[in-house]
Amino acid sequence: MTRILGIDPGSQRTGIGLIDVDATGKCAYVHCQALNLLVDTEDFPARLGKLVFDLEEVLETWSPTVVAIESVFMDKSATSALKLGHARGAAIATVVRRGLSVSEYAPRLIKQSLVGSGAADKTQVQHMVRLLLNLGDKKLQADAADALAVALTHAHTSATAGRTGLASALLRRRR
Repeated sequence: MTRILGIDPGSQRTGIGLIDVDATGKCAYVHCQALNLLVDTEDFPARLGKLVFDLEEVLETWSPTVVAIESVFMDKSATSALKLGHARGAAIATVVRRGLSVSEYAPRLIKQSLVGSGAADKTQVQHMVRLLLNLGDKKLQADAADALAVALTHAHTSATAGRTGLASALLRRRR
């Protein structure tokens, strides 16, 4: 059994989503939440500290075996992208310090993996997350749903790599 932690990084809220994947590739929902970095913080460095602290707590509680994180994209402004990059860096450093491997996925790839279109909207992504994880009408916070989407993308990508032999070819190349 593999436990995947999906992370949708943000400088105000960071989505966390955990799924278990069995040997047949079947995915099961474990947990999701949005880490609210605006609570009890006075400035941006304090938010990054809260992200590290809260993420450490998630790692301790849920013991993931691998991590998948959404990569940076330019959307609103260079300043927003820079802050997002800092949040991603804090999250990546926190999980790597624990010895976990990290895979990164572009937002368009995540949408394409789940919905079939890289231009899918958040509603479509949330619908597919609910469908793929048998969540029915469970209310999902947007950042948490996006984190589950990242985890599902990693599960699907890893399964495909295993079936095609790509995984063993990559391992041979790293040695």
